[in-house]
Amino acid sequence: MALSPITHPLLDRAGVRHGFFTRQGGVSTGIYEGLNTGVGSQDDPAAIAENRRRIAGHLGGVPDDLAACYQIHSAVARVAEAGWKGDRPEGDAVVTAAPGVICAALTADCAPVLLADPEAGVVGAAHAGWKGALDGVIHSTVAAMQALGTEPGRMVAVVGPCIAQASYEVGADFQDRFDRHDPGSARFFAPGETADKRLFDLPGFVLWRLEQAGVGDAAWTGHDTRVDAVRFYSNRRAFLAGEADFGRLMSAISLG
Repeated sequence: MALSPITHPLLDRAGVRHGFFTRQGGVSTGIYEGLNTGVGSQDDPAAIAENRRRIAGHLGGVPDDLAACYQIHSAVARVAEAGWKGDRPEGDAVVTAAPGVICAALTADCAPVLLADPEAGVVGAAHAGWKGALDGVIHSTVAAMQALGTEPGRMVAVVGPCIAQASYEVGADFQDRFDRHDPGSARFFAPGETADKRLFDLPGFVLWRLEQAGVGDAAWTGHDTRVDAVRFYSNRRAFLAGEADFGRLMSAISLG
């Protein structure tokens, strides 16, 4: 099966190579079946390496061109002046102004965000789970791109496949944390099945963060990772199914 990344018109019009890669087109087997790119998973390292090679090749590069962090649910954004050749500094976003560098983020329910300012020639990729989104990873990514000469108003950003509100039940105390940190964030919570539960709109919250950061145009692809096991890995789905581990999806962007 061929790779079948999801692309978006906002990034197509920006003229950048990009893809929110699904699990289709890979060589992993078992619970990781497909295009697992998670170096931190317990999958066969040779399969992971081949899957990453296929993604890099699809975007016109080689694995050494990839720049993907060792993700720690932080607000840390890194600048890549060249491909990282397998190195993974800690952080949750990477930006570049160097053609050929493939900025990447790995997710399995968290929100991948791909950003571009085609006029400045700068792109970026961010991993935005609830903690990173709350703590400021979007603002950090935009600031790192600004340091390379971009203007937020010229930027476009797309939030890729992630867990949607209907699939993301959390405790009421979770909402309390958001309310204290960001008044106005209550709009991203809906009642859960019981009084002590809420449903959290992660993609909506990330889009709000992009708006707050001044990004000119942003959209969500609309895909819920938890409900589509054929195309997406999902931490939440794996946990509910009692599986020991889960694969990771890669979202990537490059100036070409």
